[in-house]
This record gives sequence, structure tokens and C-alpha cells, in this order.
Amino acid sequence: MCRCLAVQPSGYYAWWKEPLSRRACEDARQIMLIRQAWNDSGRVYGYRKLHDDLLDQGETCCPNRVARLTKLAGIKAQIGYRRRPGSHSSRPSLVIDNTLARQFDVEAPDRVWVTDITYIRTLEGFAYLAVVLDLYSRRVVGWSMQSRQTTDVVLQAHHMAIWRRKPKSRVLIHSDQGSQFTSMDWTAFIQAHNLEHSMSRRGNCHDNAVAESFFSSLKRERIRRRTYKTRQEARQDVFDYIEMFYNPVRKHVRNGMLSPVQFEQQQILNAQGV
Repeated sequence: MCRCLAVQPSGYYAWWKEPLSRRACEDARQIMLIRQAWNDSGRVYGYRKLHDDLLDQGETCCPNRVARLTKLAGIKAQIGYRRRPGSHSSRPSLVIDNTLARQFDVEAPDRVWVTDITYIRTLEGFAYLAVVLDLYSRRVVGWSMQSRQTTDVVLQAHHMAIWRRKPKSRVLIHSDQGSQFTSMDWTAFIQAHNLEHSMSRRGNCHDNAVAESFFSSLKRERIRRRTYKTRQEARQDVFDYIEMFYNPVRKHVRNGMLSPVQFEQQQILNAQGV
């Protein structure tokens, strides 16, 4: 038999006792760790965040190796769905200057917030989600979800943000030119809560890229992978994603692979000299 295979008997019996090479065994071991980390993330992390998870566990490996192993294991990031057709509104009656001007790096919390609204499909119909993010840590500081795309869903999200953060100085709030952000109720809210409004240029999604990026992550990592029977079911899942995963756990490259909550806590400790 060994002669037919053109191998030495000693080599054949060595293979028979240990058929996998050391490299293959190590690959199999780390694939198990990668798959566990991927499952713990809700099966949303790509190879960069999985690599960081392995480093946290004391593993020694490079990003290219993790990329190879994730591909071998069939692990990949999820893909979201497109913006709802016909969601662009008519020309707004009010246009504010783009004060933010894509300056997305902020040195302190509660200096600049960004806000936006998106939709979520359910078997009951669409649900509309408004969020407010602090550019300092990319933390979702306020959010609201309702069955109608009105100014009220935006105002409720900002009421939550103000109640949670209690900003001590004037906050710049950046939005697109949607009708919710040009209404009289919104203008009154801005004036009553010491906010300064900044607005994206018409049809330029890059001016509000951080909010767009959050919605992309939400849909890719959670919404696209589920079918919601009711709006309430969707709301509960959005709550779980924002409050239990995104804010306290989800790693951000911009935050040095810390979650928004961890990043803010780390900055407080650094300021205290700990």
C-alpha cells in the first residue's frame, strides 16, 4: 500500500498517528476561537474586530491570518438594504448653513451631535427610527421609534438625548434637509434647548456620514437578518442592539477598538490621571 502511494512506510505511519500538521491544528484551534467571538458579537464582526478579540484573549496572530481563517470558516460581515425608494422629500422651506463641514473628530463630549431618521420594514408596515449620536464617542445618546415619519419622532429622540446628557454648554446639532428638521416645532425646540443647527447640503449624504454609517451598521448587523412581525417587536430588537450591544460592547476602530461607553470611561480615567 505504501509503495502504491509512493511514500516511505515511516512517513505513512507518522501521518497515520498525527494526520494534521501543527499548522493545521493551530488553524483549527483559532477558528474555534474566532467563531466563538463572532457568535458573541451577534455574528456581525468582520476580521479586523475578530483579530482584536483574539488579541484580548492573549492570542498571537496578525490581521492577515485572521482574514484567512475567517474566509476558511465562511465568516463574513452582513450587508444592509438600500434606502426606501421615494424617501427624498421636496425642496425644504428652510436651509441652514453646513457649520459642521464634515469635521467629525470632536475633542470633548456633548459638543457636536448628529441626527437622522430611517425606516424599518415590519409585517405591520414601516417603523421609523430617529437617532442622535455624539461625535466624540459615536455613542447613541438618544433615539425614538414610531409608526409615522413625523417631527415628533425626531423631537422624542432629542428629548432623550438632552435628558441623558444634560449638556452644560451649547451643542451643535447636525442633520440633513428632511422636512422633520425644517418644521416650526423643530425650530422652537432648537431655540428652547440652547442648540445650534447645522444642515447638510442638498442631496449630499457624506455631510452626515456618521449617522449614515450607524444606520448601515444597524441594518447590516441586525435588521437585515430578521423579519419583524410587529413594530413593537422591531422596537425591542432595536433597543437590544443600541443599549445592549452598540453602546456598551461594539468595538469602533475610531475609538481604538473600544465601544462608545468604554471610550468615554477611558477618557475620564485619563483626565483623572489614573
